[in-house]
Amino acid sequence: MGVRTLNTGTKRRTRLGMALEQSAKEILAHVKGEVKMPARRIVLPDEVDVKRIRTRAGMSQAEFAQAFCINPRTLQEWEQGRRKPDATTRAYLAVIAKNREAVLNALAS
Repeated sequence: MGVRTLNTGTKRRTRLGMALEQSAKEILAHVKGEVKMPARRIVLPDEVDVKRIRTRAGMSQAEFAQAFCINPRTLQEWEQGRRKPDATTRAYLAVIAKNREAVLNALAS
């Protein structure tokens, strides 16, 4: 990572540090109402049909669980309605449903 020397004597700042400082300034300006920042609203369904996601992937429970690092027993519990995935898992399952190959590629690297 590159380092820049400022006219502040011996202090040196990284690009990451300067980017974080700039981001903090933008957030503060947004909070103060000085700048309008783009926003994205994320809505997760309360219910997720895990079995439908798995069958559309053409995978058995064992294959799906192994491919996406899910406990097989937990997957079975979701599909049989005895347990429900939490919000984070519902988001993960939504990504799997939308772009399964991207998730598989990310997990493989």
